[in-house]
Amino acid sequence: MKIAIVCYPTFGGSGVVATELGLALAKQGHEIHFITYKQPVRLEALSENLYFHEVNVPDYPLFQFQPYELALSSKLVDMVKLHGIEVLHVHYAIPHAYAAYMAKKMLADQGIKLPIVTTLHGTDITLVGSHPFYKSAVEFSINHSDCVTSVSESLKNDTIDLFNIKKYINVIPNFVDFTKHSNHREECDRDLIALPHERIVSHVSNFRGVKRILDVVKTFEKIVNNLPAKLIMVGEGPEKEVAMEYCEEHGFSEHVKFLGKSNQVFEVLCYSDLFLLPSETESFGLAALEAMMMRVPVISSNTGGLPEVNVAGKTGYLLEVGDVEGMAEKSLKLLKDDVLLEEFKTNAQLEARKFDLTKIIGQYIEVYQEALKSI
Repeated sequence: MKIAIVCYPTFGGSGVVATELGLALAKQGHEIHFITYKQPVRLEALSENLYFHEVNVPDYPLFQFQPYELALSSKLVDMVKLHGIEVLHVHYAIPHAYAAYMAKKMLADQGIKLPIVTTLHGTDITLVGSHPFYKSAVEFSINHSDCVTSVSESLKNDTIDLFNIKKYINVIPNFVDFTKHSNHREECDRDLIALPHERIVSHVSNFRGVKRILDVVKTFEKIVNNLPAKLIMVGEGPEKEVAMEYCEEHGFSEHVKFLGKSNQVFEVLCYSDLFLLPSETESFGLAALEAMMMRVPVISSNTGGLPEVNVAGKTGYLLEVGDVEGMAEKSLKLLKDDVLLEEFKTNAQLEARKFDLTKIIGQYIEVYQEALKSI
């Protein structure tokens, strides 16, 4: 198949999943075209089956805000006609499914049929989509997609609760690729980060308010007050400065390393003993799954799709949003007990294997085939 993928080309979960899916499909022989405003961060190399088409938005003084959706729709039409694209897979309802629908209608006027598969990832539903300004557009975009998928049962239920949905939503969970990261542990050099007797705790996110970054550092503060430890913070965002100031003001900044945006996430995870994810909401929790793949137990909130990934008392612990005391208590329970920690590390990786790419990619291919039959 010739498949076009539209996604945000960022470090966020939706962009990562879209990119990894495209890479895996290309390896199977499908022709994949990424169409977005910048090359996705995990799209490191192009090949004969893998293409990237940049969406340029002309800067017209007439517009106070440049119309990305219009530029994207036009680019989609051009690329479909030029490359004979058969299926369009868009990640995020707004603006991507909305732009895809406009492209589909323009192509239909030229006698070209293009099925749209829309994958819902989270904030397009729970944050942007629920806003009165966008709700009608999101609902329209979902209902006019040919096939719709969601990354978790939790997000599917939220979508049905928030909108008048007429389309069936197929739950296809996010995934990890064990084959790409199997050698990290052998190459892991934890001495670069911590002393042999120190535990290593990590967190990876975009440092937005919803990730509750202060809860991460406050939980770690209680950990480091009870045992030698280091905290590795990977990411950038508006909450970073606040977190750095807190660490400085409370006298434990020398135990915390802020690495900023990094493509070395799995190198960090390979020497981590524990992963903290106290988010206010997570549609799935890809960061938690990636940690589990690398044998890292997870202390997380019990919100959204996280209970579908992190199994309480087996791969980590789930606590109420904002329960810093509880998260610190469970963290210390694991970090102080070598035998229990090793058991949870083993369990985490075993559970993550249920979400291996090889078990998920076929579900997307079935959806593409269903979409093709619908037109």
